[in-house]
Amino acid sequence: METRSLTKADFDYVVSVIDRWWGGPSTALAHPMFFYELGGHAQVAVEQGEIVGFLLGFVTASTPPLGYVHLVGIHPQWRRRGVARTMYERFEAECKAAGATRMKAITTLGNEGSVAFHRALGWDVEEVADYAGSNRARIVFTKSI
Repeated sequence: METRSLTKADFDYVVSVIDRWWGGPSTALAHPMFFYELGGHAQVAVEQGEIVGFLLGFVTASTPPLGYVHLVGIHPQWRRRGVARTMYERFEAECKAAGATRMKAITTLGNEGSVAFHRALGWDVEEVADYAGSNRARIVFTKSI
């Protein structure tokens, strides 16, 4: 499996498959800014010429920089084969190279698959009340790198 930087054609493909891969309306989460403005660290995983996963992430301009994972998708037939782990490892290396000392991601309550995945990779997990507005708690993942 190869991981590489996201291209415009890759982004177009991600937008076309995200609802099928996630099982619901999710296209709005793959906002074009994550390609055009923040896409320097976005990536895809490719196996035999087919995109089997994507990671939309970026490194903030804060001091120190922070690596933020916004959206990850894995083709349903490629789940539990190390695709996400491989992309996260590459993203972490890119964050370190950019001077980041921490990484962050969030998910909604009840997304136990995401919680288990992040814990397995050594991330800290915290439920934060009102994170996304009044009465809108989120699970916040952080990892020192």
